[in-house]
Amino acid sequence: MFDSDLIAAKLRRWEKFLERYRLPAWDEIPDIGLYMEQVVVILRQYLDYMPPELKDEQVITAAAINNYVRMKIMPKPEKKRYYRVHIVYLIMICSLKQGLSISMIQKIVPSGLDEGALHAIYDSYVARHKIAARQFIEHVRLTAAPLLKHDNPPDFASESTEDMVVFYAVSGSFALLLAEKLLLLEGKTMENGGDTSIV
Repeated sequence: MFDSDLIAAKLRRWEKFLERYRLPAWDEIPDIGLYMEQVVVILRQYLDYMPPELKDEQVITAAAINNYVRMKIMPKPEKKRYYRVHIVYLIMICSLKQGLSISMIQKIVPSGLDEGALHAIYDSYVARHKIAARQFIEHVRLTAAPLLKHDNPPDFASESTEDMVVFYAVSGSFALLLAEKLLLLEGKTMENGGDTSIV
């Protein structure tokens, strides 16, 4: 059994945090050549939007970063130092891998981009991330309207925390499936392989 008042307070707190949270702009990311330990620390600061009780500091590790380099999904460090381009790759990889496989992430952030192309992709990613967070906050407000004691909740509002858990678990699965299906359609047309006979 969930305490509705506690859930409502936690939702309001997380909402305020997400409203203030943003990924760093390109020019805010250091380009001075950081060592691995410094990169791990700075990534944990940049990607600090999870509630404290869900944080797993093992999401960003030196071993994971070494694997991304070894798999060639990001550039190698220069003399064991990581610059802005490395950190930008890592911000996008680490935030996307919460839902997508590495092969899918590579479709969004291809390796070997020159700095200008990476800058453009990153700026777009930061803007899209902010919009997605804002839309998510608004959707949670509506879904949790009864728990938050808002008037006139929409038809899809959840009456209980259990309902919200199921709703967002299923919604997350559908959102991930849609993202993967769209990525798999890259370069396809109705004439060259965009089969519409199956979902």
